[in-house]
Amino acid sequence: MDVQTWTYLIVGITFTLYIGIAIWSRAGSTSEFYVAGGHVSPLANGMATAADWMSAASFISMAGLISFMGYDGAVYLMGWTGGYVLLALLLAPYLRKFGKFTVPDFVGDRYYSNTARTVAVFCAIFVSFTYVSGQMRGVGVVFSRFLEVNVNTGMLIGMIIVFFYAVLGGMKGITYTQVAQYCVLIFAFMMPAIFISMLMTGNVIPQFGFGGTTADGVYLLDKLDGLHEELGFAAYTTPKKSLIDIYFITAALMVGTAGLPHVIVRFFTVPKVKDARISAGYALIFIAILYTTAPAVAAFARTNLINTVSNKQYSSMPEWFGKWEETGLIAFDDKNGDGLINYVGDPDKNELTIDRDIMVLANPEIAQLPNWVIALVAAGGLAAALSTAAGLLLVISTSVAHDLIKKQINPNISEKGELKAARISAGVAVIIAGIFGIYPPGFVAQVVAFAFGLAASSFFPIIIMGIFSKRINKEGAIAGMIVGLFFTSFYIIYFKFLFPEQNVEENWWFGISPEGIGTLGMIFNFIVSGVVSHFTPEPPKEVQEMVESIRYPR
Repeated sequence: MDVQTWTYLIVGITFTLYIGIAIWSRAGSTSEFYVAGGHVSPLANGMATAADWMSAASFISMAGLISFMGYDGAVYLMGWTGGYVLLALLLAPYLRKFGKFTVPDFVGDRYYSNTARTVAVFCAIFVSFTYVSGQMRGVGVVFSRFLEVNVNTGMLIGMIIVFFYAVLGGMKGITYTQVAQYCVLIFAFMMPAIFISMLMTGNVIPQFGFGGTTADGVYLLDKLDGLHEELGFAAYTTPKKSLIDIYFITAALMVGTAGLPHVIVRFFTVPKVKDARISAGYALIFIAILYTTAPAVAAFARTNLINTVSNKQYSSMPEWFGKWEETGLIAFDDKNGDGLINYVGDPDKNELTIDRDIMVLANPEIAQLPNWVIALVAAGGLAAALSTAAGLLLVISTSVAHDLIKKQINPNISEKGELKAARISAGVAVIIAGIFGIYPPGFVAQVVAFAFGLAASSFFPIIIMGIFSKRINKEGAIAGMIVGLFFTSFYIIYFKFLFPEQNVEENWWFGISPEGIGTLGMIFNFIVSGVVSHFTPEPPKEVQEMVESIRYPR
C-alpha cells in the first residue's frame, strides 16, 4: 500500500480508539470533568501526564530545532526536562495537598482575593491559547502532507476529534485517551529512530548510534560537523548563541514548565499525595524515553537530508520532496538556473528553504523506510498534538466555568449547570484554537517557547511564593502577575510581530532573545511582588497558618 492509504488506515484506527474511549469514559459530574474523579492509578496518570507534557513541540518540532540549531538546540532538552523535575519535586505535592485543582483557584484562595483569581484566570487563558496554537499548527502540518487535504480541512478534522473527548469526557475522557495517545506517540517516535540508527551506525539503540560511527568509520557528529563546514553552515556541535541567552532560554523553559496549568492539574487526578509523587516518577521515565532519543533523531535527519538534497539535480529528487513542496514547507528557488539544489549556509546563495517542523515527519521518508512506518509517524504526531491540545482546552473551560462562573459570577449555580458551562466553554475554546491553528504566529516549538515564557513570568513566582512565603499578600501577587505578563508579552510581540526586522541580538535587552525573556519577566514578578507586599499589610493570620500547614505532612 502507498503512504496515503497506510496513513488513512492507521490514523483512522487511532481516531476511532480515541472517540471510543471518550464515549466510554463520559464525565457525569464536575469532579469527573475537572479531575477524573481523583481515581486514576499512578501508572495510568504517569502515561497521561507524559502525553499531556510531550506536545507537538516535543514530537514534531524539538528534534527539528536541534537538527538545524545543533548545539544550541540543547536548551530545549535541558529546559523542558529540568522543568518537569522542578514541577514534580518542588510544586506538585504541595499544590496537591492544598487541594485546589486549578491555578486560579489556588491563587484566589491563597491570596484571599477574587481580583487575584481573575488575573490568574486571564493569565491561564492567555498562556493556554498561546500554547494550543502551536499544537493546532502541528495538526495542520501532519494533515496537509500525509492525508493530502487542505490545511483548513485537516484542522477541522482535528477540532472534531478534540471536541469529542474534551467536551464529552472532560478530564476523565482526556486521561484515558492520553494513555492510548502516549502508547501511539512513543511507538511512532522510537520505531523509525531504531530503524535509522541500525541503517546508519549499526546500533539498535538510537542513543548509542548518536555517539557511534557511520559505515565509513567516522563518528556521526564528526561527519555532521564536516558536512556543515563544507556547505558553509556553522559547525553542528559548536554553540552560536551567547551564553546569557542560553541560560535565560533554559531557565524560562524550566520555570515555565512549573507554571503550566494543564500539567499541574494532572496531579489532582490521583487519590493521594503519595500517588501524585509516584505518578510524577513514572511520567519522568516515560518522558525520558523520547527526550533522550530526540538528539539522535535530529542528527540522523540532518545527515540524511544533506546527503539527499545538497548539490543534487532537482529533477531527480525522490517523491517525498515533491509531496512536501506541495505543502509549502519546502521551497526550491533555482537562483543560478543550473537545476542543481544549492543548499549552503550563505543566505544569498542558498536555494533551498526548509521548515524545521517537517524534519521528524519527513525523516522516515528521507531514510526510505517502509510506508507503514511513515504513516505511523504521522499518527504519532497527531497523538502528541491532540493530547496536549485537549489538556489545554480543559484548562480554559475549567478557568471559565469553575473560577469565573462558579467562584465569582454565580456561586449558587448547580453542578449540572456548572458542567454545562464547562462543556460550552470547551466547545468555544476548540473553535478559537482552530482559528489559531489556521493563522499560527510561528513554528510549533517557537510558539510553545513563548507560552513557557508567559507561564514563567506570570504563574511561577506567585505559586512558589504562595507555597514558601507567608508574607506575600494579595497586592503583591496581583502587581507581580500583571508586571511579569505585560513585560514578557510586550517584548515578544514587539520583536516577533511588530518589528521582526529588529529581532537581532544587538537590539535585545542584555542580549536576551524573545524565547528567553520570560526569565527576566519572572525576576520582575518576584521583585514587584516582594516590594509591594513589604509596603502593604501582611496576609490574614488564617492564610499564614494555611501556608505553613501545606508544607508539612499531616
